[in-house]
Amino acid sequence: MTTTVPAPGSRTTEGSALQAVFLDMDGTLVDTEGFWWDAEVEVFAALGHPLQESWRDIVVGGPMSRSAGFLIEATGADITVPELSVLLNDRFEARISRGVPLMPGAARLLGELAEHSVPTALVSASHRRIIDRIVHSLGPRNFSLTVAGDEVVRTKPHPEPYLLAASGLGADPTRCAVVEDTATGVAAAEAAGCRVVAVPSVAPIEPASGRVVVESLEQVDLAFLRTLITRMN
Repeated sequence: MTTTVPAPGSRTTEGSALQAVFLDMDGTLVDTEGFWWDAEVEVFAALGHPLQESWRDIVVGGPMSRSAGFLIEATGADITVPELSVLLNDRFEARISRGVPLMPGAARLLGELAEHSVPTALVSASHRRIIDRIVHSLGPRNFSLTVAGDEVVRTKPHPEPYLLAASGLGADPTRCAVVEDTATGVAAAEAAGCRVVAVPSVAPIEPASGRVVVESLEQVDLAFLRTLITRMN
């Protein structure tokens, strides 16, 4: 976990019950889920193994260890998970070095949260080396802290990353809103007790208790997130 700016406190302005906002990265703030799949396809092609398109929904949003392990088992490739993780991170990092496209509404939402001094954390299954590159594009000033997948014992879908973010900001998880794009991330946030806004990127996510599903981040603003907390507590 890396703190990029001092946490501005555990409560937001205007007496809201919302204490903090946690945001996923790939597919939520930046349009990079396709980059990961392209990197996986390219790496396995070099290893002599084509990937099936149907596997994309299985690996999306998951921790590197799970995605890499699944693809090794599915293809029979002669490579270890640590070796494959290095190759995938290298290929992905090369792709994002040419620019990172933001999801529609991402810059506006981050700006609004910063303007109102809402404690905000980036919580991702991506490794620290990748997060630091992308945060540079998103603006380090927009995050009180960042949590990387290689800095926790159990990453998504385990709740540890979101519990760590809440602890780092001194917030009650039940009064934190999470924005996620995959079922894996949603499961982690809900297991932590957070309220979730799902903005599906690759695979569909169904509405459920404590969860709202929207089509675009452009539908999410601070007022929406505050309402999510107050109506469910």
